[in-house]
Amino acid sequence: MSSLVTPDEALRLLATGVVVAVPTDTVYGLAASLDSPDAVAALFSIKRRPTSVALPVMVPDVAAIKDLGATWSPDAAVLARAFWPGALTIVVAAPSALARRVGATSDAVGFRVPGNDALRALLGTSGPLCVTSANEHGEPPCRLAEEVLARLGRDPLLGGVLDGGRCDGAVSTVVDVRETDWRVLRAGAVSDAALDAARRGA
Repeated sequence: MSSLVTPDEALRLLATGVVVAVPTDTVYGLAASLDSPDAVAALFSIKRRPTSVALPVMVPDVAAIKDLGATWSPDAAVLARAFWPGALTIVVAAPSALARRVGATSDAVGFRVPGNDALRALLGTSGPLCVTSANEHGEPPCRLAEEVLARLGRDPLLGGVLDGGRCDGAVSTVVDVRETDWRVLRAGAVSDAALDAARRGA
């Protein structure tokens, strides 16, 4: 049975290839080190997520994305300036090896700099993390640490839950900027009107 962990314990678990549930600016998420294939596989297992549905990657800043070799286009930069840190996932072209690590079937990865200060601080030490909502695939996300423990805590692959209070934000909007016309893959916290305004202001 999983239990609550401190930030230091969460970092230790992540560094050793264990999945940890963390608070974000939207909902609680399941986090795994991008550098640990076993942890990423465990994340898919805990969530019962099809391996063909790629995981997004959370980073502390844009520099971390560039360090991974992803293509940071002018359109991606426009969106990042307008909405990061925040609830927007930006899909950009990425090396195929990196894309395969997160289950992508094309050479693309979705990145996000979260608006939760504690999570960004964690990312600054842990490095990039695959993070997806803490729930079984297709079920409602968890908004409290206690909900994560009640619904997923019996899974032996979940190492612990970092309590950050109630996470009550809307899910992130996902936008693919690989083409000239931005494509919204999932509606969420950032509205179409806000995206249009960012484009006009670029």
